[in-house]
Amino acid sequence: MHIFFVKVNKKCKILTFHQIKAFWNVKKLYLCTTLSCREKLLLTEGREPSQINTKMVKIRLQRHGKKSAAFYKIVVANSVDKRNGRFIENIGTYNPNTNPATIVLNLDSAVNWLEKGAQPTLTAGRILSYKGALLKKHLNGGVRKGAFSQEVADERFAQWMKEKEAKVSGKVDTLSKTVADKKAEALKAEAEINAKKAEALAAKIAAAEAAKAAAEAPAEQAVPATEEAPATEEQAAE
Repeated sequence: MHIFFVKVNKKCKILTFHQIKAFWNVKKLYLCTTLSCREKLLLTEGREPSQINTKMVKIRLQRHGKKSAAFYKIVVANSVDKRNGRFIENIGTYNPNTNPATIVLNLDSAVNWLEKGAQPTLTAGRILSYKGALLKKHLNGGVRKGAFSQEVADERFAQWMKEKEAKVSGKVDTLSKTVADKKAEALKAEAEINAKKAEALAAKIAAAEAAKAAAEAPAEQAVPATEEAPATEEQAAE
């Protein structure tokens, strides 16, 4: 027996083919082609159809900026909305154009939405983990269960943040040192190239001057010989 998920008077119901034929003249009967497997399972389990929420809240990235220099807003939005469409709340920004990437996050708001059941996408989840939102949610869960007190949770989170900031600052220092070393090497290589060019130019100038001096020397020696020739002829005539 085939069953169909339909809407009757804006309510989801499970009907057979014969029941659909009975409702066919009702104008407010629509096939529910957009229901997810979870929602269909809830219907088959006998849950109240009107209590089913067909929208899931997600934490995801919203693209902005140029084609080759994009940056992103971290937003809380319904999963059925478009990527750059409307959103519920903007909780931060993510700029991958810098090294390391620049992330600004409203941590309390992100943790609040995570505790409400918002599902982050893969990239958004990595960003939240990088900024400590997932850790703070985990610690808050331990406080609610009575595993440890709020002061212990705050101390653990502060210690984690301190270690994270030390790692990030170490990476920034390493990148700065690498850039400085590359710049020094480039300047050294440029100085060596300029020195070689100067030596080659000096050698070329010296060779040109030597050739010029060598060309002028025979001409100076030839001029006195031509002046002494008439005197010799006069002596012969006497």
